[in-house]
Amino acid sequence: MRLISYYLVIVFSIFSFNNYAQKKTRAYSTNNEKAIKYYEESRIYFSQYKDKEAEEYIKKAIEKDDNFIEAHSAYAQLLATQKRYDEAIQHLKKAISINPDMYPENHFMLANLGMLTGDYTLAYNSYQKFLSYKYIHPDKKEYAEREIKNAEFGMKAVQNPQPFKPVNIGSAINTANDEYFPSITADGETFIFTRKVGDQEDFYVSRKVNGKWQAAVPIPEINSYGNEGAPSISADGKMMFFASCINIEGNYGSPDRKGFGSCDIFYSENINGKWTKPVNVGPPVNTQHWETQPSFSSDGKTLYFVRGIVSRGEIKQQDIYMAVLDENGKFGEPIKLGPNINTDMDEESVYIHPDNQTLYFSSNGHIGMGGLDIYMSKRQPDGSWGPAINLGYPINTHNNENSLLVDPSGKLAYFASNRKDGFGGLDIYQFELPENVRPEPITYVKGIVFDAKTKQPLIAQFELYDLTTQSKVAQSISDSKGSFLLTLSAGKNYMINVHQKGYLFYSDNFSLKDVATSFDKPFLLNIPLVPIDTGSVTELKNVFFDVNKWDLKPESKAELDKLVEFLKQNPDIKIEISGHTDNSGDKKFNQTLSTNRAKAVYDYLIQQGKINPNRLTYKGYADTKPKVPNDSPENKAKNRRTEFKIIGK
Repeated sequence: MRLISYYLVIVFSIFSFNNYAQKKTRAYSTNNEKAIKYYEESRIYFSQYKDKEAEEYIKKAIEKDDNFIEAHSAYAQLLATQKRYDEAIQHLKKAISINPDMYPENHFMLANLGMLTGDYTLAYNSYQKFLSYKYIHPDKKEYAEREIKNAEFGMKAVQNPQPFKPVNIGSAINTANDEYFPSITADGETFIFTRKVGDQEDFYVSRKVNGKWQAAVPIPEINSYGNEGAPSISADGKMMFFASCINIEGNYGSPDRKGFGSCDIFYSENINGKWTKPVNVGPPVNTQHWETQPSFSSDGKTLYFVRGIVSRGEIKQQDIYMAVLDENGKFGEPIKLGPNINTDMDEESVYIHPDNQTLYFSSNGHIGMGGLDIYMSKRQPDGSWGPAINLGYPINTHNNENSLLVDPSGKLAYFASNRKDGFGGLDIYQFELPENVRPEPITYVKGIVFDAKTKQPLIAQFELYDLTTQSKVAQSISDSKGSFLLTLSAGKNYMINVHQKGYLFYSDNFSLKDVATSFDKPFLLNIPLVPIDTGSVTELKNVFFDVNKWDLKPESKAELDKLVEFLKQNPDIKIEISGHTDNSGDKKFNQTLSTNRAKAVYDYLIQQGKINPNRLTYKGYADTKPKVPNDSPENKAKNRRTEFKIIGK
């Protein structure tokens, strides 16, 4: 994070003490020769970065003539470079009161100082006055036209504050040292953050037990004698991405960490409770430039990060990018997010919420309170990002705000701040996020995968699909204990598919269309995988038909494509596809219905999947093989199903 005030850089890159230097042919606003002499000596000291002497002589100039406009103006700039903004404002006001039209730049500088101090009314009025002059520098005019919009936004925001009551997260995490850059798992049970002790930045982790955070401990597998920053833990807690930069020894925290640019993104996996040796994500994510502040999406495949172009030792053009894992586990070419996110100025501190629909980030290029503000954007139906929404005042102020984390429930947000009620330095605080900038409601599904016969836990691959769009929305892998976690957004129907070599794949579906989702009540799911063997049967729970019809509904595609993939991965297997009904209605029609539904699946596999017909058969069983008694509507629904059985291998 660059700590130099953005406004200060702008103000003094286009507004100089030397603006007040006068040619010999033009008189100063004073005729006092001693005042002029002191003023010019002060200018020399200022150009030599001797601020103490420059201030001494500019004060003498003002003592000789308190109506010396150039001296008040120049003193204001000197004070501003030392961040003595209130004093600088008073001297500018004095200069303007003597003659408001002599130096239009005084209004420009006063407006900028108004933005720096959060006096938006002063800024707005001063920009207006500056823009009223006919002959002003084009760069300053362009800048003022942009900033007057920020001043106007700031005035309105201060008059309509958001509820904001930050609470220190507590001594289990915060200490007298600096704590910042928090990250949290989707179940809200694991909290990782950066702690700075002296010049050393390391990662610490805290876990929640009975609703309380436990004392944070370091992560020795990742921490090095270098600095680790900006951790992003995956939704299931099994993968962490972070940034590491070249240190004075010329490496990325340890001699065996190799990189490509000034800062690179690394990752580590959690296996059996231990983090693996960090690995550089590599090209095309990392380049010779500056890649940092990663955020890994709950879909298990999308990495958001910040890239800045390094030029002559400076980081420029900070923008937010995304890269997606391909089927081989490699990141594709990063894509820069669109103009609703990125501007011609700087974006940073990107965070994708576990809903995978809501992006939070910091920017000084969108209309806001000044400096870096925090914004939210929602993913649109076409996959693009919607307009950037400012989180409002006092979440955002005239200072730089960034590094916001929103917990999985969407109700609490975390940020780092140096406040009087803290333990010392930067502490992590939490506050209730206003409803209008909350993410989409989510819950999550977690459970265990195991061998159906031996009951032993299994490592298996998971995929979660939106049944309506047929798009994959999440992917993950269960760990050696068989455990897994996947997030779910409300208002959708989902298919979950689990597969592992040597086993029949497992499928199920969830409907959150009309369910009031609660993050506190996740789905708990134990998944038995059946070994591939002759006679083994799998129900295709995500193959759908309309009532009394045998045309496959579009929602069936994802499931059937998984069956195609299974058959291609196991080329020697032969299967029978079977259709089943309940005992309601005409038995002859039920026989026809069950047979035609089985044939519809058979035809799809041959036509769409290009599976050899010799490997497939189909049969309708009507109501002759019920899973459960047909004694209730719920049981009848269970008996209406499509299955496949291994008949040869």
